[in-house]
Amino acid sequence: MDQRIIELYDEYTHTPLGRRTFMERLVALVGSVGAAEAAIQAIAPNYARAAIVAESDPRVETSSFEDASAGIKGYLATPKGVKADTANDFVIAIHENRGLNPHIQDIARRLAAEGFVAMAPDLLTPLGGTPKDVDQAMAMFPKLDLDKTGDSLAKLIANLKSKNPRLKVGVIGFCWGGAMTNIVATKAANLDAGVAYYGLAPKLDDVPKIKAPMMEHLGALDDRVNSTIPAYEEAAQKSGVKLEVFKYDGANHAFNNDTGGERYNEAAARLAWGRTIAFLKARLLA
Repeated sequence: MDQRIIELYDEYTHTPLGRRTFMERLVALVGSVGAAEAAIQAIAPNYARAAIVAESDPRVETSSFEDASAGIKGYLATPKGVKADTANDFVIAIHENRGLNPHIQDIARRLAAEGFVAMAPDLLTPLGGTPKDVDQAMAMFPKLDLDKTGDSLAKLIANLKSKNPRLKVGVIGFCWGGAMTNIVATKAANLDAGVAYYGLAPKLDDVPKIKAPMMEHLGALDDRVNSTIPAYEEAAQKSGVKLEVFKYDGANHAFNNDTGGERYNEAAARLAWGRTIAFLKARLLA
């Protein structure tokens, strides 16, 4: 696919670019409304593909959770036979700017299949939860206060740890959730590990607050996010924050999302996921 189409779609889904303007610019690129609609179908998420680890997989069990004091509801996936109340490791998987959907639920099940208790919070809970309509979900995100959302996640982590002093907690996030992972790391001093996939850097003044080792995965073609990372790396080095950054050649923003059509990059996704699991196991299961 023409890289200009991918970049335009990324602009549409991450900036205040109205659908009418987006369609006009897309039609100008591809030549017709029909070709524009076909391009959207090829690049937009298709959640029917979201089943790397199925709900029926015998290795995992799934349910829902709610933390009233943090104001968060969500999806819970555990290794078969493991009770969340007695587990010593949790990974919180933070969704993209489409909310808690089948793809992120699948990510939680993948983590459970690797031996982690995985929580996938619905961070649109304060606005009534994630709707089924993707465009409606995306329109809700500008209404969220990022600072308050980060505080809610930090509260969730604190509540988990208050029940079990041996508990280790990691956070992994994608796109909007990658940026939120970086924000949470500045707020939760008791976080044990953080992994951000194509997530914008946190505020540089907040970087010294990060206590957990961090990992960042970037698509080499994702200029919007990548432009924020060098200053983050410099601030982390000055502050003694452990930050590993990996950049994948030929990969776009959202390269890990296997429901995302043309932007999905299987080779980059497999390599990043392997690094992620090794990183989390070393810091949470050791």
